[in-house]
Amino acid sequence: MPIPGTPSRAELVDHLVRTRIAGDVATPRENNLSHYRKLANGDRNFWLGLELGDRWTDEQDVLAVMAERCGVSDDPEYRYGQDTIDPELTVDALERAAARLRKAADGEQRVLFATGHPGGLLDVHRATAAALRGAGCEIVVVPDGLQTDEGYVFQFADVAVLEHGATLWHTHSGEPMRAILTGLEREGRPLPDLVVADHGWAGCAGQLGLDSIGYADCNDPALFLAEAEGTLQVTIPLDDHVKSPRYYDPMTAYLLAEAGLA
Repeated sequence: MPIPGTPSRAELVDHLVRTRIAGDVATPRENNLSHYRKLANGDRNFWLGLELGDRWTDEQDVLAVMAERCGVSDDPEYRYGQDTIDPELTVDALERAAARLRKAADGEQRVLFATGHPGGLLDVHRATAAALRGAGCEIVVVPDGLQTDEGYVFQFADVAVLEHGATLWHTHSGEPMRAILTGLEREGRPLPDLVVADHGWAGCAGQLGLDSIGYADCNDPALFLAEAEGTLQVTIPLDDHVKSPRYYDPMTAYLLAEAGLA
């Protein structure tokens, strides 16, 4: 079960491994390599709202970044079996994200939250939004009536999500974020100073020049490439849908404590 209160760094690393948020994660090696290959071959479904051009056409280059920034095995001959996320890299990224959240709080900035993985990360974003609002930030309210080919874009517990058939929808697309930003401009409202999101929501925001923090799994390399290029400020490696969403609570507590928002 999740540990109570705010963990130390060592306690959080142990918790991430025990709950398989990091360490030996559920995503198999063959799935990771398949996604890296598809991204390198130009499959835009794996670009997560980014425009990667022809900069990442070598699967081995993608693997090298993922080994460095996520902690998967760097052995190109290791093609089947268990793969990993380095929990130390997860906590390092949480600390970088905390510094950006502290900047947002100090400046009482406008912050937009969004998730393409509501089953796992919705409450992580909700708790972070609540903490920033308590520090004086404006949590951006998305315009009404937005939709994409996949469904409707609306806000639930301060977090933008995609709704389809009365269900919160898992999506990798950047189009919902593009719809929000276009809608804000159409209404003459300022764009966010910071976006905290995942999947294509984070990638699209970064691609359009906004400061963006993204959570990403080891089979979603695009956001790690974007961080390597400076398009995203921070990409946090983790399994984005573990057995219970409560397993993320200690991670969230650590993030907010490091940001001075606990």
